[in-house]
Amino acid sequence: MSIEMNLQALLEAILLAAAKPLTEEQLLNLFEEEERPSIDILRETLNELQNACEMRGIELIQVANGYRFQVKQKWAPWVSKLWDEKPQKYSRALLETLALIAYRQPVTRGEIEDIRGVAVSTSIFKTLLEDREWIRMVGHKEVPGRPALFATTKGFLDYFGLKSLQELPSLPDIMNLETANLELLEKSLIEPQLTEECLDMAEIVEMADVETE
Repeated sequence: MSIEMNLQALLEAILLAAAKPLTEEQLLNLFEEEERPSIDILRETLNELQNACEMRGIELIQVANGYRFQVKQKWAPWVSKLWDEKPQKYSRALLETLALIAYRQPVTRGEIEDIRGVAVSTSIFKTLLEDREWIRMVGHKEVPGRPALFATTKGFLDYFGLKSLQELPSLPDIMNLETANLELLEKSLIEPQLTEECLDMAEIVEMADVETE
């Protein structure tokens, strides 16, 4: 049977075997030139594959770095029992810092500290920058001292199942995070191969409603 007749099954096998999201370009590059589908056929087949997962325990989603399979949210409480190790709990200070960067980016460390009313520890920035790679330095603010500006990465979007920053839950007043009255987004994502800590996006949204300590 030809590759064209099995394209949906082939893409499913590739994406299930992949250890990370794959872009359309990466998927196309797996084919020899003579058997490579067109971009339109690829997208149509990916859409069909997404629809085929409607009654299954997994779903195919598109995140910042491409397509990936993941366990559906409603099955997460059972799937999480596969691992004896309890998920790592992050401190409120770390979650507040991440939330402020996500919603105010690009933002300086000093601006984060002004909103929270306390200093941001070096260990928090190390976790976000190096350990998790959820944030990165994107430049310097043109003020005295030229402090570094920070923003979230594609890794942050991938972890929380977001294709772009536009998919972040909206805040009633993006310029006044201290007093924003938020509706929590009931969303929690677990990748099928994930064995490390999982965060609920609702935590990030909640932490964006920061009150000065």
